[in-house]
Amino acid sequence: MIASLSQNKGCSMSGFNEISPTNLMRLIGTGDCPAIIDVRIDEDVADIPLRIPTAIAADHRDLSTILPRLGGRPCVVVCHKGKKLSSGSAAWLRAQGVSAEVLSGGMVAWQVALLPAVPAAVLQDLPALWVTRHRPKIDRVACPWLIRRFVDPDADFLFVPPSDVHDVAEKFGATAFDMPDGRWGHDGPLCSFDVMVREFGLGHPALDRLARIVRAADTDQHDLAPQAAGLLAVSAGLSKVFKDDNAQMEAGFLLYDALYRWARDAATETHGPHPTGDQ
Repeated sequence: MIASLSQNKGCSMSGFNEISPTNLMRLIGTGDCPAIIDVRIDEDVADIPLRIPTAIAADHRDLSTILPRLGGRPCVVVCHKGKKLSSGSAAWLRAQGVSAEVLSGGMVAWQVALLPAVPAAVLQDLPALWVTRHRPKIDRVACPWLIRRFVDPDADFLFVPPSDVHDVAEKFGATAFDMPDGRWGHDGPLCSFDVMVREFGLGHPALDRLARIVRAADTDQHDLAPQAAGLLAVSAGLSKVFKDDNAQMEAGFLLYDALYRWARDAATETHGPHPTGDQ
């Protein structure tokens, strides 16, 4: 009889309908990211007061409330140790026609793997609506990209005249960002993107590399990263191509998607002259 893959020496496979923390992290920030549903009870959140990037907090006893947010996407369910709560919740979701897996080892395994995690306290009462100055260039596109890809996929963004940002934030219950004052702006040499990576607990080699490029381009310190001049040029060009700020933002997301994948998977690649002769 041929041995199963899980019995092979050196093989580390997740079980039935499970995904490992490492494999889930490779999906986060990409177009293939599943919906992540955190069904931990309050005591478990108090024990590890963090959430996996983009995770939706949900009550395992009333999962029907989150079905509209899934939009047909597959999902990964997270509990404390990847046991009964996530297994039962995933089984219930599958019974509703949702493709659902369990995070192997749960939040405990995620923390042991030292993967990025957002402090639950930061997310508490954080609205899904953000507002900043109109005519974005670098930070004001990079920050929405970071929020949509790693914090809240459903977040919306308003672009208004600079003098109106704080009034709009108050009237519409939005969070102002990339403004001279406030939590979500520059901090010394750091740009707003840096601050968001720090405050959302998203420190990770790829995002740290991307943050350095954004900072270099946004603060005119191109010596920090050779890619900064190109990011500035393309960002300025996009602002001329688009008159609508939200359309420009959405177009710019593709740029940051590509930069993130380069920072994660292709930073060591080079591209030399074309071969000559018969090569």
